[in-house]
Amino acid sequence: MSLRLDALLLEACAKFGGAPALEDTQQPLSYTELASAARAVAENLRGQGIRADEPVLVAISNAPQNIADFLGVWAAGGVVVPVSRDAPAVAIEATRAAAKARLMVREAEAVRLGDHPPPDRPLLKDAALVIFTSGSTGTPKGVVIGHDAFARKLLEIDSNLNFSPDTRALLVLQITFIFGIWFTLLTLLKGGSVFMCQRFDAAMLVDDLVTKRITDAAFVPTMLRKLLATDAALNSPLRTSLALRDVRTGGEPFSPALGQRVGELFPTASITDIYGLTETASSDFFLASPKGADFPSGIGRISQSERFRIADAQGREVPTGEAGELQILTPFIMNGYLDQPELTRAAFADGYFRTGDMARLKPDGTPELVGRSKDLIVRGGAKVSPLELDGVLAQHPAIAAALTVGVADDIAGERIHVLIVPRAEPIDEKELRRWVAERVEAYKRPDVYHFGAELPLGRTGKVDRDALRRSLNKKR
Repeated sequence: MSLRLDALLLEACAKFGGAPALEDTQQPLSYTELASAARAVAENLRGQGIRADEPVLVAISNAPQNIADFLGVWAAGGVVVPVSRDAPAVAIEATRAAAKARLMVREAEAVRLGDHPPPDRPLLKDAALVIFTSGSTGTPKGVVIGHDAFARKLLEIDSNLNFSPDTRALLVLQITFIFGIWFTLLTLLKGGSVFMCQRFDAAMLVDDLVTKRITDAAFVPTMLRKLLATDAALNSPLRTSLALRDVRTGGEPFSPALGQRVGELFPTASITDIYGLTETASSDFFLASPKGADFPSGIGRISQSERFRIADAQGREVPTGEAGELQILTPFIMNGYLDQPELTRAAFADGYFRTGDMARLKPDGTPELVGRSKDLIVRGGAKVSPLELDGVLAQHPAIAAALTVGVADDIAGERIHVLIVPRAEPIDEKELRRWVAERVEAYKRPDVYHFGAELPLGRTGKVDRDALRRSLNKKR
């Protein structure tokens, strides 16, 4: 039997009734009110003549009404295409054009963006979402995710993370992206409540965790690094009043050093690092750290219904310890990339989704990442993983964050550059070089150190390695 997200969510609304579902600083919604608001959106869309499986832009501000908008689109038979309300008009138009959307929901109202319905596309049949993600070529890819695949993935995630009706979740992630979406929907399916923030504020985070009685929170690692560099968070007297039980993180590499520091900041919470992709409906690997224990390396164990391999360019599995591409075989896979059949075909090898992430198998049978295939630095013929250097530098007590890239060099091919964000006082470069030399082989040591106030971020709030590489190459 095929599952639909709207049916599951409306069932949860009927079950939990007047219990709080979503809130922010403006307008809270109970489960009953969420269902009512969604039905109003669905009726509005039907009045606009929505067709089955028609893509609909949903303007996102990280407000409770946005979830009612999602549910309303699904109840009316449409496909949600999330866009940030604050995105430049040209970016919204580019998404609209790529989706061929003629309808948009903005703050509960359905508006027409065009007069002609989009063409029928088999890829959108029974689809829940089209999420546009950055491609390696710079052209966004519209990842089409089916209702049944995503609903079943949510249930699988819950079997690993155990949400419950007493879950009180803090959402600082944007629900234009898969991490924020699944974290919110799963909380609701299990009867918990979500406090939604429009933006991440490191200085106010501990106050929010305490005053909102938060038990569960999700972050990308960049947010956690910012938090650890913020005196207001580190020194807050409210830290002794935390009810926080679980910290979920994902979306970019999470080092053991960062895990250790987060564990010290939130001693009452378990920490789980989650690896997944939009194309696989997120959350494929889980790496949990027991309270008080050293945070392990790698990305953990794969979810129960999935399989993985680490393969070379010919699709052959590589021996333990050797690097290859991480590939995932999953029943929760995307329908494909919207209107890009060739790109969809190229994304698979023998049924396995090609993640583009380079990994190697640890002796315990779990993988650890060594970088993106295009991120590996080739310096004098030797291949160097920027992720490995990021992890080493993150252990330095005076460093808040570090980002390593290769910069084109006429002699060596590439030189290793690293951008360092100090915690407080300036860092002595000579001393730093000595410190690195004690921990890293000579061919892996950075050639050039840069110092700055922050790392470059992409539109999702994640660290943007490509942006740093481009800016340094322009300075050559």
